[in-house]
Amino acid sequence: MTFKELGLHDDVINAIGYMGFENATPIQEQAIPQIMQGKDLIACAQTGTGKTAAFILPIIDKLVTQPHKGTNTLVIVPTRELAIQIDQQIQGFSYFTPVHSQTVYGGGDGADYINEKNALEKGVDIVVATPGKLKSHLTMGLGDFSQLEHLILDEADRMMDMGFIDDIKMIISKLPAKRQNLMFSATMAPKIRSLVREILVDPFEINLSLSKPAEGVTQQVYLAHDEQKIKLISRILKKHEDFNSILIFSSTKKNVFNIVNGLRRGGFLAHGISSDLEQKEREEVLRGFRSRKTRILVATDVLSRGIDIKEINLVINYDCPSNAEDYVHRVGRTARSDAKGMAITLVNGKDMRRLVDIESLIGYEIERMPMPEELGAAPEWRASGGGGGRSKRKPFRKKGGNAKGKRPFKKRTDKPAGPKS
Repeated sequence: MTFKELGLHDDVINAIGYMGFENATPIQEQAIPQIMQGKDLIACAQTGTGKTAAFILPIIDKLVTQPHKGTNTLVIVPTRELAIQIDQQIQGFSYFTPVHSQTVYGGGDGADYINEKNALEKGVDIVVATPGKLKSHLTMGLGDFSQLEHLILDEADRMMDMGFIDDIKMIISKLPAKRQNLMFSATMAPKIRSLVREILVDPFEINLSLSKPAEGVTQQVYLAHDEQKIKLISRILKKHEDFNSILIFSSTKKNVFNIVNGLRRGGFLAHGISSDLEQKEREEVLRGFRSRKTRILVATDVLSRGIDIKEINLVINYDCPSNAEDYVHRVGRTARSDAKGMAITLVNGKDMRRLVDIESLIGYEIERMPMPEELGAAPEWRASGGGGGRSKRKPFRKKGGNAKGKRPFKKRTDKPAGPKS
């Protein structure tokens, strides 16, 4: 279905066309009509399926076609990176309209505070905020949401994981009781169900491609001891010299810069980003990565849901994510929409159990790759973790195989297209 068929305002359609989009993704096709009709909505879909456009486009359409006063829409997100990303999307999709937005997040300077204060006091069409910073403003008496018509919680499961539930409830207590509520989450865990019951009224529910990597991602696993990982990544990078945008995830801030230093010693120009950097430094690193001046970016999970960069060729998990859902979000940074990409995960002996959990979640076994002989022996496979003992299953089975006692691969059929979230 085209966006024009969804009945969006001509100025919104012109902006979408200007950005190079024409057809809606499945979540956009389902969500936009419901939002335009004023219904509450809970949408569960994987990263990269177009969630941001699914709620921003109908909101901009309403702002253009319906009279309003003060701050009309509040979007609450878990990280400043996601706030910036959504604000950029708003600027693009509202290019031919008078709609304005303001981000509210921590880590800024005095000028940022003044801009936030002015917007919250005088009102702005759309506020995109992180919970902690917005709560801080509200505690000081800043912010008039008396005219608010729309509340949007994006990456709701991530905010629950980060402990923002009390902040969110405090913010909601300051909003008008009568409003449209939209909630977007990658998972539908019990705590999200509970939040839905508290906030949403008779919501329309959308479930798409729950916790599955996109069809275009080629996934691989290397069993590797920690001391082998930097050299192994160096060989992977040399093998894929044609890849010009590579994102490496670490589960700890300490390892981010250890990885960067190790790669630089090997002749690779890499940059790291974590919450230890000042906001301006983080934005500068991201600009370099977006512009392809930086080929290799090493990051913590703070970026797994808050980065929207086109055509990331390769994602490398330096260590296996502790949460199977985090694997999906990390891998979701590549093969956005219907593009192609590669995701490689390095698994040491202690993390093998985590790999089992990931494969259980996504429903198929990930291709195992052999360790280069010059790097020494890889850890032997043990599904229970621990890194020792004899292998209890073959470390590699070709896609489509159905060895005795093994489950066959399941073909992934979801194939989203259109504007990316």
